[in-house]
Amino acid sequence: MTVYEKILAMPKPAYFVLIDPDKTEIKDSIKLAVTAEETGVDAILIGSSILLNKGLEEFIEELKKNVTIPIIVFPGLLNSIPLNADSILFLSMISSRNPQLLIGEQVRAAPLIKRFSLDTISTAYILISSGSITSVQYISNSLPIPADKPDIVVAHCLAAEYLGMKMIYLETGSGASDSVPDAIIKSAKKNCQLPIIVGGGITSPEIAYQKAKAGADIIVTGTILEQNNNTKMLRSITESVHSFRNEF
Repeated sequence: MTVYEKILAMPKPAYFVLIDPDKTEIKDSIKLAVTAEETGVDAILIGSSILLNKGLEEFIEELKKNVTIPIIVFPGLLNSIPLNADSILFLSMISSRNPQLLIGEQVRAAPLIKRFSLDTISTAYILISSGSITSVQYISNSLPIPADKPDIVVAHCLAAEYLGMKMIYLETGSGASDSVPDAIIKSAKKNCQLPIIVGGGITSPEIAYQKAKAGADIIVTGTILEQNNNTKMLRSITESVHSFRNEF
């Protein structure tokens, strides 16, 4: 079974934890990953807007020694692909008009992915405005979609679906002050058949629950756990997301 098939089979909504190798020491990352698995987190994403960590494969290898849940690379750019991850989100930043992020990076990475038979999940990445400039907006040199324009987001989601992509990733960016508006998630869910991942600005169990209620299939948190790094917060968010599974 591929990682994508495992994701489809997960009870929804699912909860993924994002670990940034540039911000978290390996010992702390292992502790976070182990706690995540123990509390019921469904998968771990490894990602960074810049990715200064040169020992990415060693980083992932240490995590894989300690947890069994999927470890999926969430690349800022496709210039550094670890060969030992369980899967990689093969991202196209379709909200951008920067051709390098739409197709350029993907063309460069494709031969390496083919050579090593890496498991890939074609994912449409859509950046939503958060009220402040985030790292991903600055690094990608991309204008985010305004947070009050769900119709534009829906049009991008439909384009991704018709292009044959497998998932949608709606995000306001790591450390964003605001999360993806519920109205955008609801509109995307209503009009698009693809699984919807939502991340950025989710700073509490209550916000995570709201995103699940709005229709997100997968909730992602990262910065809040880097800042707090405690079992109580992780458990609370996990329980909040998973509680929605049994409410309706």
